[in-house]
Amino acid sequence: MLQLRYSFSLLLGVGALSVLSLAQEGSREDALSAAAHQYFSDVQLVTQNGEPVRLYSDLLKGKVVVINAFFGSCNDSCPKMNGILAGLQARLGDHVGKDVWILSFSVDPETDTPEKLKQYAENFHSKPGWLFLTGKKENVDFALAKLGQKVARKEDHLTLFIVGNDKTGLWKKVFAPSSTPESLKGIVESVLNDRG
Repeated sequence: MLQLRYSFSLLLGVGALSVLSLAQEGSREDALSAAAHQYFSDVQLVTQNGEPVRLYSDLLKGKVVVINAFFGSCNDSCPKMNGILAGLQARLGDHVGKDVWILSFSVDPETDTPEKLKQYAENFHSKPGWLFLTGKKENVDFALAKLGQKVARKEDHLTLFIVGNDKTGLWKKVFAPSSTPESLKGIVESVLNDRG
């Protein structure tokens, strides 16, 4: 597992001075949020329910998230990864959609329409708080690139879970093939309980 505490001044380079001035004027949390918003942006995506959402403001801001990349026609790692997430959802119970959000990004947005994703989500018994995301290809590719998940071919998507806490800036990468719902829950709880 790789653990990172992001420093958006390194990620943004040019935006470092604005982050520094924000940190002087406001709280550390406000500065992190402003830097994260600038980095991730509000590129528009679409949920399995056909609802438009913005990457940072709606999906990441102030949240603890578990992220994966998949495609609906995959018969290899994707069902296994989403099976682990289904087990995580069961173990977290009412915390999903309240304290923790699960975000599954399609790497095949031209095929994975909201309608197809809705059916796919139902196969994994997803509940509110677990979103399957698609949208215009260029928007999804942009979001995946910002998350370090963009690939040239859908079959080459990474088998990682990204667990992040926007408020504290703690992000962890978890190798999915060696994960279980219980081990992933422990990592999610550590990120959820992080105080910066």
